Amino acid sequence: MAETAHECENREIHRRHHEVGDDTPAAIRLESLGYSYRGSISRGTGRDHSTASADAALDGVSLDVAAGEIFGVLGPNGSGKTTLFRILATMMRPTHGRASVFGDDVAGRPHQVRAQLGVVFQQPSVDLKLTAWENMIHQGRLYGLRGPELRERAGMLLERFGLLDRRRDLIETFSGGMRRRLEVAKAMLHDPCLLLLDEPETGLDPAGRRDLWKLLESVRAQRNVTVALTTHLMEQAQRCDRLAILNRGRLIALDSPAGLTGRIGAPVIRIEPATGQDAGQLRDAIEQRFGPWTEGAVPTLVGGTIRLQNAKGAAFAVELSAAFGERIQSTTIGRATLEDVFLHLTGHTLLGDARRGEALRHEGT
Repeated sequence: MAETAHECENREIHRRHHEVGDDTPAAIRLESLGYSYRGSISRGTGRDHSTASADAALDGVSLDVAAGEIFGVLGPNGSGKTTLFRILATMMRPTHGRASVFGDDVAGRPHQVRAQLGVVFQQPSVDLKLTAWENMIHQGRLYGLRGPELRERAGMLLERFGLLDRRRDLIETFSGGMRRRLEVAKAMLHDPCLLLLDEPETGLDPAGRRDLWKLLESVRAQRNVTVALTTHLMEQAQRCDRLAILNRGRLIALDSPAGLTGRIGAPVIRIEPATGQDAGQLRDAIEQRFGPWTEGAVPTLVGGTIRLQNAKGAAFAVELSAAFGERIQSTTIGRATLEDVFLHLTGHTLLGDARRGEALRHEGT
């Protein structure tokens, strides 16, 4: 298939951004990025440099995403993930700081940024009353693709994503996983350098999530595409090369999943209270009996389970059983998870902060 001028331009972008060298621009660069829903927006630049207020959705976030990474942004509802996604997708302008995609400022050069982006929104964007083929063709035309090149590219992507045999079927007959694959295929039509996905696992069952990740990994491997996604699910975050953890608009950690969990060296012990036992009272008793505690290791209630850290691991579990055996149903010992990391850094569980974020959003509407 002959390349269109647009495809040639994107191939050159890929070549430049995936060559090894100190002058290679980051796929994404955030510099003291902030957004306040009550903040003012300066004309021309779309941002000011005022101090972020208490209602800031993003507050001074700085980080780089390297070309070719699968990069995740992890946090509960209300943490700023979707605001960041919208800024990178050029749907919103930052109120202070700067964001760039392969060196192009998202506020100053939005058209150049959009040419390099493929975007998959949390809410489905496919038209249920059209076929898969019609959805692809309409998407391609929005990006200036036409004629045989568009038809050949649409067919190639539908085949790659396992949808070619269903191309004449209406989307309303597709499963959730098939619709998600079509969303990604649409986003890849113009051969972007950066694929942005907002909560891509929404509405998918575990099998659909696994299929989606195979798809993202193949896109990265075959087309050298950088993938950046938001999520609140630990299983999805664990698959990323690196993670940024956001909490209430601020970046609180940035590392690989293994690097993040490695910050918690001591084994994590989880205690299920026996039937009829009050979990809060048991937690208080354990804290008093075995204190003092180091920061992050203190017994904490997570739902109805008591979570703590202790370097002695199994030996400490024996001490727990000796002291509170009749009040404990079961004790498990394991390595730290990303949920443990979030709890260690914030003092809150990811689920608990998600519920608080949801309540705050309803209060603001």
